[in-house]
Amino acid sequence: QVQLVESGGGLVQAGGSLRLSCAASGRTFSNYAMGWFRQAPRLEREFVAGINWYSGGTAYADSVQGRFTISRDDARNSVYLQMNSLKPEDTAVYYCAVRGGKIVYSPSAYDTWGQGTQVTVSS
Repeated sequence: QVQLVESGGGLVQAGGSLRLSCAASGRTFSNYAMGWFRQAPRLEREFVAGINWYSGGTAYADSVQGRFTISRDDARNSVYLQMNSLKPEDTAVYYCAVRGGKIVYSPSAYDTWGQGTQVTVSS
């Protein structure tokens, strides 16, 4: 079973940057994707960014494209989300998740989730 632990959240002013990390441990798939999702109070959990572990292919939500970058580090078995030009509407709990196969946008397609890390962007 894969375990995921997020870190790097915090409070930042609009226009600032944060870098989120997600460390994976335990058994992994031979072909899998990792994704970042976020959920604000009273809203649905939404896809933010995803990466195919082996190909490096990425996908982004329109709302973050050009501002956020997802990357992975094979040696550390970690995935990162670099968030630049943050906006108040980016405020949410951010989760990383993993699934076997390709990147998909639906949260229900992901098998394992981290505990989440809070990102708060003040105006």
